[in-house]
This record gives sequence, C-alpha cells and structure tokens, in this order.
Amino acid sequence: MDIQSSPTPCYIIDIGRLKENLELLKRVQDEAGCKIILALKGFAAFSTFPLIRKYLAGTTASSVNEALLGKLEFGGEVHVYAPAYSQSDIESIAPIAHHLSFNSVSQFHRYRDYVKGVNESVEMALRINPEYSEVEVELYDPCAKHSRLGATVDMIKGADLSGITGFHFHTLCEQDAGPLSRTLEVIEQNFGQWFNQLNWINLGGGHHITRSDYDTKLLIDTIKSFQKRHDLDVYLEPGEAIALNTGVLVTEVLDIINNGMDIAILDTSATAHMPDVLEMPYRPSIIGAALPHEKTHTYRLGGLTCLAGDIIGDYSFVEPLKVGDRLVFEDMAHYTMVKNNTFNGVSLPSIALWHPDSEKLEIVKKFTYEDYRDRLS
Repeated sequence: MDIQSSPTPCYIIDIGRLKENLELLKRVQDEAGCKIILALKGFAAFSTFPLIRKYLAGTTASSVNEALLGKLEFGGEVHVYAPAYSQSDIESIAPIAHHLSFNSVSQFHRYRDYVKGVNESVEMALRINPEYSEVEVELYDPCAKHSRLGATVDMIKGADLSGITGFHFHTLCEQDAGPLSRTLEVIEQNFGQWFNQLNWINLGGGHHITRSDYDTKLLIDTIKSFQKRHDLDVYLEPGEAIALNTGVLVTEVLDIINNGMDIAILDTSATAHMPDVLEMPYRPSIIGAALPHEKTHTYRLGGLTCLAGDIIGDYSFVEPLKVGDRLVFEDMAHYTMVKNNTFNGVSLPSIALWHPDSEKLEIVKKFTYEDYRDRLS
C-alpha cells in the first residue's frame, strides 16, 4: 500500500490479515468444539463486522452501548458482563442478552427475578475469581489482592445460586495456553462442586491465539480435555487476538526541534490516540525504525497535545526525519479506536480498510468538529 494515499493520522485495518486471524480462530472453534466471540472492549470497528460474523458466534459487551452495538451491528449471540449494573442498565440489557454475567452474588440476587421476567431464555452466570493468575502487570491482573472483579470461593459458599447456569472468568492478559491450562486446574479444584448445575463456562479473554508463537495445539487439547471431564459448552472471548497485527496507524511529522536531543512532533498522540502507550505502558513498533542509537539518527517522538508526558518514545532511523515524513506504527487495531479520546480537541484519526485483493484503500470514517462537539454539551 502507498501510505502517501492515506490521510493522517489514520488507523488502517488490513482486511487480508484480519481474515487470516479469523480463519485460525475458526479452526480452533472447529477442532476444540468451543465458541469464540468478539470482545468489543478490544475491537469494535463495525465496518469489519460483516466479515467477522462469518467466522464467530457473536459478541461480548461490558456496557449497554456495547451490547447494543453487538445486537444491532453484528448479530448472533450477545453476551454481557460488567462489574456492576444499575437498574437502567439491566432494563436495557436484559431484553437483548443471551448470556448475562454478574460480578457478585448480591447483584445476581438483586436482578435475577426481573431479568427472567423480561427474558425467559437468557442464561445467567456468575463471574468467579479463582485467586490465581499469572499476569505480571498489576494494572491488568484481575486476581490481584483486593480485586473487585469476580466472586471468590468464600463469597459463593452457602449462597443461593439457583438460576445460575454458567460461570465466567477472565484471568489472562496477552498470554499463551499454558496459563489457561493451569488456571483451569485451579478452577476445577475450587469451583467444580457447582459444575453440575451449569450448562456452560466462559474462559474470558487475554488468549493471544493469533500470535505467531502461540501454542494452539495446547489450547485445543486443554478445551477438549476439559469438556471430556465436564459436560459444559465452552466460550472464549478474545478481543485482541482477533485484531492482532491487523492494523497500523499512519502519522506525519509536523515539526523537528532540538532540546538536548532531536525531537519530532507528530500529528498523532500517545495520550489521545494510543493511550496504552502510557497506561500499559509499552513501546509500539514503527516500520523501518529501531531502538535508540541502533541506527544513525535518534529522535524522541512526541504527540501534538499540550500534556508534557505525551511522549511515544525514542526511536532511531537510517535517514534523518524531515517535516512531512510518514511514520507507520504497527499493531494499532486493538485497544486504540475503542480507547482513544479528544483531549485538547484533537481530532480522532480517520479509519480506513485496506483490501489487498483489489489494492484499494477504503476510507470508512473521517472525524469532524461535530464529532468532538457532540461528545460534550
């Protein structure tokens, strides 16, 4: 693709790579006998839904808006989980949910009669906290000490779980199949006593299935083995794995200054357009760039907001950068569009689809002043 033909900044989703990911996920579904659904919190570019729904069973949502997006734009099964629901949330979600997971026994007791009165076919579940996790970054560890996410064994013991037909857990973050296998062993040991009243179990997200070194065979074997021991339907709900390595963010150099080192200011922003760079934190890759001082010319790349910490990182290049150069950040489809913001009134990047078969770049969204204004009042 000729990146000069793209507006900047612009997220570009490669439909060919997305299809490759989906075909792998479809193989996992077929061989493991499970269902994989799209976690909208990780990827919600609905212009790609006509392709994704050919492969996946539905969506999983964490809010009313995500649930409506899943129902209205994707179709298929609508799964919902949130740390807590208000009465108005439940009134909106209950009629459209196929699976509705509660974070606590008290929330389940508060709403179960209402939910069943509105939607007799809905399957209700409880999110469990196995108090076991191999996530290294505490910000993303759902089983950290004093976690608010999910019910522990002690919270469930002696509770009335009549009406619960599923368990839901989410303990992984960008991990291989090994941590899942070990987590399932803990869950079977501590929560297996309730399995006989369940119809299904949701293994959550964080499965990096489409990563090149992921142990797909172990995942399939783990699920098949689990289902032999327990007559339960199995769901997985990755968001990142679906869009992993499918998109880029094209940016342009606006200015170059020197304050003890060369600094390039881009028309994008870590703060506004790729917040995980600061939150995770992590250093995104740039096509043709390397670590500082590995190549001849090193620059600190900064964003265009007034936040002092709007720094993407230090990178080196073979040739010196100049105003107007295009830089391409890799793997920018997941957790970017769903988390970006308009701090400082900075416009959101355009969204485009790259169709490799026809070599066509399709601009599906350009954001305007009205998009910024209408978020406010």
